[in-house]
Amino acid sequence: MNTPTDYPALSAYITVKEAAKAIDFYKAAFGATELFRLTMGGPDFVGHAELLINETLVMLSEEFPGMSKSPHALGGSPVTFCLIVDNADAAFAKAVAAGATVLRAVADQFYGFRSGCVTDPFGHQWMIQHQTEKLTPQQMQERMSAMPEGC
Repeated sequence: MNTPTDYPALSAYITVKEAAKAIDFYKAAFGATELFRLTMGGPDFVGHAELLINETLVMLSEEFPGMSKSPHALGGSPVTFCLIVDNADAAFAKAVAAGATVLRAVADQFYGFRSGCVTDPFGHQWMIQHQTEKLTPQQMQERMSAMPEGC
């Protein structure tokens, strides 16, 4: 299924500690425009946010134990590259065949994408995905809010 998407083929997704403060910093320092944010457990815990910096999409979130960590927790970069493809399953299989390690198998996600995550042989994480349905931020927030904590 080839579903058109409004997302670029490749964009940065960063993990930060105190994401709400980071968003404010990126606005002040780089003129970022906040497109939206999805919160969990209150307005200060950012589960997902999307920014434009000079027309480049940058996505970010708080640390999620067992899923993502900030530079403070890792002692290095927590960057995950988000690669939009026509078919996540095929692109995922190709990456694994080339030597990537599976972090999370491809599956349909609450936010309207089918995605999986791999680590390349050099330690970089990649989220490989394609859009399956178009959702508003409000619809995504409703789905995120309905999820059990820790997912």
